[in-house]
Amino acid sequence: MPPRLAIATGALIFSTGGAAIKYADFAAWQVASFRSGVAALTLLLVLRGVHRSFTWRALLVGCAYAVTLIAFVLANRMTTGANAIYLQSTSPLFLLLLGPVLLRERLQRRDFPVMLAVVTGLVLVMWGSSAPSATAPDPVRGNFIALLSGLSYALMLCGLRWLGRSGASNNESLAAIVLGNIVAFLVALPMALPLGSHPPTDWLLIGYLGCVQIAVAYLLVTYGLRKVRALDASLLLMIETALNPVWTWLLMGEVPTMLAVTGGVVIVGATIVHTAVAARTATPAEAT
Repeated sequence: MPPRLAIATGALIFSTGGAAIKYADFAAWQVASFRSGVAALTLLLVLRGVHRSFTWRALLVGCAYAVTLIAFVLANRMTTGANAIYLQSTSPLFLLLLGPVLLRERLQRRDFPVMLAVVTGLVLVMWGSSAPSATAPDPVRGNFIALLSGLSYALMLCGLRWLGRSGASNNESLAAIVLGNIVAFLVALPMALPLGSHPPTDWLLIGYLGCVQIAVAYLLVTYGLRKVRALDASLLLMIETALNPVWTWLLMGEVPTMLAVTGGVVIVGATIVHTAVAARTATPAEAT
């Protein structure tokens, strides 16, 4: 498969997560636990020997990823799918704020406009929350949990960059993804019990979420990233943010407010412009 197609396909698969999480007839904690459990098992079977790269550093990064996994599921069950993915997409804002502290990466002049734009989009999404509904029963709390997933995702990205800087192998980064799913499975499991009874179709949906929506999608994106520029990859991954609300609308009839959509467009647009500008002005050292 061509690398760009692999990334685009992975992003397309990622985008189905919000609708599938809402559609599954399981409690939110059950979806969070079982989805990650299936994903971890799938990745361990496919990535033979990845367990040899289970280090304390990979576990630390994996814990940030585990928070992202759990928070995204809980947010999708409480607020609209659009708000959940838009607020998670504020991760570039947190990344810019965390960079100087965790990675000793100084803020640059070009970073401030995107920070302002993302904050503006964030306010629009939070302000434009819809009233409670069947598919979004607690939008206010769900919005804050979605924002937490944006923060934890930024921490994970900082962690992966930290692993790369410390000379870690690609296997250690993959190990962080596997460990993140293992941690999410174990942390959410106590709240997921008792199990109750569920038809086979619901278990198939859990299998899809873990095996395909997480594991296969990550493998496709990882494969594509080996040969695709960071700019191209980041733009292709925006497919997830663009299509996530579409699937929840088609499958659940969920329609986000115009303010929320406007905020999402501002966040995504600012990220795209900032990524393009950064790629054009990057020095050789920054590009590596």
